[in-house]
Amino acid sequence: MSALVLALIAGAVVGLALGALGGGGSILAVPALIYLLGFSPAAATTASLMIVTATAATALYAHGRAGNVRWKAGALFAAAGILPAATAGAAVSRLPQQALTAAFAAVAALAALRMLRPGGAGDPAEHVKRPARAAGAGAGLGALTGLLGVGGGFLAVPALVTVLGFEMQAAVGTSLLVISANSLASLVTRGSTTAGLDWAVIAPFVATAMLGAWDGKRLAAKVPGTVLQRVFGVVLLAVAALMLLDVLT
Repeated sequence: MSALVLALIAGAVVGLALGALGGGGSILAVPALIYLLGFSPAAATTASLMIVTATAATALYAHGRAGNVRWKAGALFAAAGILPAATAGAAVSRLPQQALTAAFAAVAALAALRMLRPGGAGDPAEHVKRPARAAGAGAGLGALTGLLGVGGGFLAVPALVTVLGFEMQAAVGTSLLVISANSLASLVTRGSTTAGLDWAVIAPFVATAMLGAWDGKRLAAKVPGTVLQRVFGVVLLAVAALMLLDVLT
């Protein structure tokens, strides 16, 4: 199968997940870029940020039109993560490639387990509105985005539900604002890892991801969120296991 076809298929899946779940798509983008399209781990995380920025912005527009975005709270949450995202992004080129892959696999496994756990997205009845916790969660999310090239929606959505007390639809929509801001901040400091990227692969990947994000938004309105999360969690756990196996062998 040609690289173009693989990029188109992978992009559609990433966009679908991001539009439906408010996150998680980038965790599939990185392994797809490494194992299907031959990118190095550092280049894959940079390309993933480009894909996620464009796709999250598209999905954000769709959710914003539907009234699912809390703009003020989301902007404040995102602001806490911008500096950590930029700092971590600048450090990526200095880290061993195997370490990046192992760290990414561990985060993917954590995300999968959160999605598979009953009540994994958080219980709105147990939320606490604490500015310090919100700032800490935003900063941690930004660092994760900058280092591993993941949007972090799988952490942003539960944080917005449990820390700020958002309903699930508002958390999904608002997480896309956070993802867009953090991804863009990280990209600004990743100059050395953008050289030599294969735009003939990235461009179609981005295009189908953006289209998939619209379909994901429609899918989220028809299928229960818990079903979507568990299906995606199983796929993600398998991907994490394969990546860890690759690092260890």
